[in-house]
Amino acid sequence: MDWFGATDYWLARLVFQRGLAALYLVAFVAAALQFRALLGERGLTPIPRFVARVPWRAAPSLFRLHYSDRFFAGCAWGGAVVAAGLLAGVDGLVPLWAAMLLWLVPWALYLSIVNVGQTWYGFGWESLLLEVGFLAVFLGNDEVAPPVLVLFLLRWVLFRLEFGAGLIKIRGDACWRKLTCLDFHHETQPMPNPLSWFFHHLPRPLHRVEVAANHVTQLAVPFLLFTPQPVATWAAALMIVTQLWLVASGNFAWLNWLAIALAASALDLSALHTPPALPEAPLSYEIVVIALTAGVAALSYRPVRNLLSRRQSMNRSYDSLHLVNTYGAFGSVGRVRQEIVIEGTADEVPRPESGWLAYEFKGKPGDPRRLPRQFAPYHLRLDWMMWFAALSPAYARSWFQGLVERLLEGDRDTLRLLRHSPFPADAPPVHIRARVYRYRFTSWRELRETGAWWERTYVREFLPPTRLR
Repeated sequence: MDWFGATDYWLARLVFQRGLAALYLVAFVAAALQFRALLGERGLTPIPRFVARVPWRAAPSLFRLHYSDRFFAGCAWGGAVVAAGLLAGVDGLVPLWAAMLLWLVPWALYLSIVNVGQTWYGFGWESLLLEVGFLAVFLGNDEVAPPVLVLFLLRWVLFRLEFGAGLIKIRGDACWRKLTCLDFHHETQPMPNPLSWFFHHLPRPLHRVEVAANHVTQLAVPFLLFTPQPVATWAAALMIVTQLWLVASGNFAWLNWLAIALAASALDLSALHTPPALPEAPLSYEIVVIALTAGVAALSYRPVRNLLSRRQSMNRSYDSLHLVNTYGAFGSVGRVRQEIVIEGTADEVPRPESGWLAYEFKGKPGDPRRLPRQFAPYHLRLDWMMWFAALSPAYARSWFQGLVERLLEGDRDTLRLLRHSPFPADAPPVHIRARVYRYRFTSWRELRETGAWWERTYVREFLPPTRLR
């Protein structure tokens, strides 16, 4: 079929595939390094306990056939190896069918992880990686031109990602309509980065411009993705610039980078290279791609209905394979930042004057004098859930008690998730408590005088002094 392939998008496909492979690599490495404390046999929410109570159909996974910490580690590191190979371009060295199988492997492995990941994997970018990763299976290699239908399916994902985020903002918090949300967002976002303090202190009129530009990019520009070139390229480029702005101002795992990769697939980069002479696609491949397109169209019904609904859901999957999902972010923006600070003491009888020492997390704010770090696209799952726990104890009901027990035991896997423990593993504290503080960014004057990036005020007790029974 003459219309089936788009040779001009050969370079765009290459950029997209290598970007996706890099993000797969990050996701698998993060899973391998964090799972034992979170999901392992002695984790906070063990996988064996989860698969025993949740039916296969609701959460298909390789770990239903067998689970051990060693097997999980093998799957995670195996996925990282395949992703590294794809990043190096091994899919271009094998036949088309083998390349498709290579791209299917990380998708199947990561689906198995997400479907047993419970609260630790309940983020929108997990489903986004799976949806995009599944489409990448059908994008082909150097044996065929990039299929037009799959390129448009990738644009369809990007459209739902951006437009869904724009709609949920307009329908949600009034500050988005008043253009005032960025007066608070950089300070109260889940995990600030090194530049968030500076973004927060930008002039308020500039914050209004940022919000207005965001509305344009998310509510109007996505429709231009489906227009002829060069308009679609300019629309995608504008989305890339917007996403880079978000990368510079916060830590949102691989969400922004995956959006950039999606936008790159819509760029017409033919002026930068001479399109290679690619053979015509096999009929069987064309049939598979057409069937994929029909399937995605059918599965898009509920996500589209959600987009049009006044009760729009945010970041929801409608099938257990995460094939076509709905997305959205920050329908509401907090005005006040609260953080849970976990402290321990070696005193047998805890008193107010006891030497309470704080545990420091890698990403979430703790020591007021410590500048937030950059971790994205790496995802610190415990740090993110601690942010949710500060919003409401309900978010921590399934795992916080277990976290305290592991700290009281000096569990080494749990301590590895932290930046600093004031107690060595072989001499854990006798008591642990948790307290809620209100955090706010300091002003320029306060930073000069105190050297502190944050100012914090005690709010309430989250957990009274607790010891192992």
